Amino acid sequence: MSSTIHSTDEEHQTKEMDIRSLSSSRRHPQNAPHIHKVGVPPKQNLFKEFKATVKETLFADDPLRPFKDQPGSKKFVMGMQTLFPILEWGRSYNFTKLRGDIIAGLTIASLCIPQDIGYAKLANLDPQYGLYSSFVPPLIYAFMGSSRDIAIGPVAVVSLLLGTLLQNEVDYKADAEAYRRLAFTATFFAGITQATLGFFRLGFLIDFLSHAAVVGFMGGAAITIALQQLKGLFGIQNFTKKTDIVSVLHSVFGAAHHGGKKNKKFFWVPAIAPLISVVLSTFFVFITRADKHGVQIVRHIEKGINPSSVKEIYFSGQFLLKGFRIGVVAGMIALTEAVAIGRTFASMKDYQLDGNKEMVALGTMNVVGSMTSCYVATGSFSRSAVNYMAGCQTAVSNIVMSFIVFLTLQFITPLFKYTPNAILAAIIISAVLGLIDFEAAILIWKIDKFDFIACMGAFFGVVFSSVEIGLLIAVSISFAKILLQVTRPRTAILGKLPGTTVYRNIQQYPGATKVQGVLIVRVDSAIYFSNSNYIKERILRWLMDEEEQLKSSFQPKIQFLIVEMSPVTDIDTSGIHALEELHKSLHKRDVQLILANPGPVVIDKLHASHFATTIGEDKIFLTVADAVSACSPKLVTEV
Repeated sequence: MSSTIHSTDEEHQTKEMDIRSLSSSRRHPQNAPHIHKVGVPPKQNLFKEFKATVKETLFADDPLRPFKDQPGSKKFVMGMQTLFPILEWGRSYNFTKLRGDIIAGLTIASLCIPQDIGYAKLANLDPQYGLYSSFVPPLIYAFMGSSRDIAIGPVAVVSLLLGTLLQNEVDYKADAEAYRRLAFTATFFAGITQATLGFFRLGFLIDFLSHAAVVGFMGGAAITIALQQLKGLFGIQNFTKKTDIVSVLHSVFGAAHHGGKKNKKFFWVPAIAPLISVVLSTFFVFITRADKHGVQIVRHIEKGINPSSVKEIYFSGQFLLKGFRIGVVAGMIALTEAVAIGRTFASMKDYQLDGNKEMVALGTMNVVGSMTSCYVATGSFSRSAVNYMAGCQTAVSNIVMSFIVFLTLQFITPLFKYTPNAILAAIIISAVLGLIDFEAAILIWKIDKFDFIACMGAFFGVVFSSVEIGLLIAVSISFAKILLQVTRPRTAILGKLPGTTVYRNIQQYPGATKVQGVLIVRVDSAIYFSNSNYIKERILRWLMDEEEQLKSSFQPKIQFLIVEMSPVTDIDTSGIHALEELHKSLHKRDVQLILANPGPVVIDKLHASHFATTIGEDKIFLTVADAVSACSPKLVTEV
């Protein structure tokens, strides 16, 4: 009796297994390829996950890796070498490198001395402050910086920016002392900003100013600076304080209409070409006494090295906040320029440049500089290019340059008394014209039209309004581009390449064919609160457009919508909610939602939110080809 019952149960189980096998074979034919399931990553500890995210965000280069498994004494030495790179490369320093650095240092010193005097005028400061800024900051950078090629000192764009922002707060002619003190305060906070960004490894923030915006801003600043030099070049007495092209040209033509005080016999003196040395022009002015015939000269430059300016920095009062605001803006621009220059030459010589270490070095030198009568210093592109071409080997070239500036301050500054402003203007013009990068602008136009708008917006903002307006436009357009890319990500319709199981964008591959009854859409972005609604609506628009075309050509309607999620690196709760709404909308249209290749982060969140259960785990596939084979087995058989 029991054996009969046992036999009946076995027969019943066998029949059930046969039915399941038959059902399975109907769903997956014997000759169909094996379909892999999408793997769900194991659950991670919340603290470990947070730690990994912070490490990847702030310590992507793993700076502590060399310290691993090292004894305490070795770690101390390595820490000092990290803070002062000169201790590391100084051990292999030799006479050959010294010779190259001396030649390069002497070369950039001969360039920087006249430039510094001119750049100080751009910042509305006395000439000696430009020289001060090429004495102390380069020394600090030589010990702390990691670039072998960058030449430190005042630069045209930052000098103009600083002069414009300071002039908006204090009139340098009416109150020279308050203006100078505000300049030192701004320099102090510029250094604090730079060092803070480097210490907390927030250097990625400067990348928000796009390359295109920087190209436009630099070009516009170069035009503005060159126009400003017409004052010195033509000896114009009453020159506008504004920096826009309309005001500047009005001053120039106004002076030409009313006539200047210059004697035509000496007109050739202020028109000397930039290549003529400052020494030669000074000598000619001295022996001809052209200054008494209307040629404007530098006149007095303070002799001696940098005096202390610690007590001149505003640490309280109404100018504290103003100095902070100006310093942050000037510091960020100086940082952007220096890091870009450093990376350029590092790639040319094939060595790594630590951006965060550079920021700490630049910040430290500006903080120290603000206490030694310097204004904001950074890497100069023209000087760095000369430094590179002159054969510099290490940052010792900055020390050599600093030593020459020291000798100049101690012994030679009185000789610059008769240097004509015109020659300084010509030198500045020749230096800044290199900032106008026509080739870069043309390339930007060819590659990305939106980038070109950013470039031209920054350029015209500087030229026709002011430096700060141009900077504001540059930053605004850069952020607008980021917001546009985040809120309006690209989507694409995919088709199958003939003779393959590869699915690609039908616009890029016109030969790719659509699968009958199936619409395949790829989302090329993470799905966040900022773009989730747009992505949902865009997918539905793709579906409506496709159904209209099918209806007009009397073809079968869409039954499956496959969302290719390979590019979707992450998704948040708003993104999940958008997928739920998409699923409901498709369900009303009798269209099934299929997901293909969600990444580990995405699939984990789909399961955590139970959305995977809502649409069915059998609707999530590893590849588009697997999804199509499940939706359209006839196509697979034909292939």
